Amino acid sequence: MDKYASLYTKYGLAVRYLVVGGLTTGINIGLFFGLTYLQVPWFWANLCAWVLSVLFAFIANKVVVFASADTTLTTVVKEAVSFFALRAASLLADTAILFVGLTLLHGAPLLVKLIDQVVVIGLNYVFSKQIFA
Repeated sequence: MDKYASLYTKYGLAVRYLVVGGLTTGINIGLFFGLTYLQVPWFWANLCAWVLSVLFAFIANKVVVFASADTTLTTVVKEAVSFFALRAASLLADTAILFVGLTLLHGAPLLVKLIDQVVVIGLNYVFSKQIFA
């Protein structure tokens, strides 16, 4: 059991981040495809999916991944503004990848969205570490 505790101590942050990131990605992709299935244009579907998945990610990263204990209103608002602002940078990359992949290259939506999410997850990890670490 000590071996597992040692591994969790060493890699727990990364494991928690990957689990939350996987759930966030699932929310993002699920909403994106659900909305596009309902004939919402990809840009608006992506924006809606982004807002809701980033809201989930903020709460989950604060509580589960980085265990940020300060829950005063001032701190939460400051962290939320920083989190959403930095994630807005990844939204720009997200939108650019979707535009090139879907509009210019006429790629398969699922493949383009999956490639997009790999890039976005990497960017978001770097941004999250800056806020909560």
